[in-house]
Amino acid sequence: MKEVILTPEGYKKLQEEIEYLSNDKRREVADRIRIAREFGDIAENAEYDDAKNEQALLEHRIAMLEERLRDAKVINKKDVAKDVVSVGSKVKLRDVTAKQTVEYHIVGSAEANPAKNKLSNESPVGKAIIGHKKGETVEVTA
Repeated sequence: MKEVILTPEGYKKLQEEIEYLSNDKRREVADRIRIAREFGDIAENAEYDDAKNEQALLEHRIAMLEERLRDAKVINKKDVAKDVVSVGSKVKLRDVTAKQTVEYHIVGSAEANPAKNKLSNESPVGKAIIGHKKGETVEVTA
């Protein structure tokens, strides 16, 4: 698996998701399996099959997140270059067509969420602005 770049906030959020899935969600799925078993013969028990499938998906998700956490490189504020755009930078971008300025946080792809103004360093905009200095004009076509 490739290196996962995370901010401290992204790392914490990943830890919290793993904790929730490993504790609350596992318990919930185990209860569903137990209840489904009480319906009788598990050979023809759709509720049991659904719960077991959910359990398999849950365990896969937990394993994937734990691997992502193991491979994570956390970018702290002290690691963020002050003079050029890099992962961890907060940037203000102006869309000259729409005449709007929006602030974005440049993050690793695992943490990206455009709806929350978190742009991936691997996105077209992220790739275009990484390494540029404040005030530089960068043209991005998407």
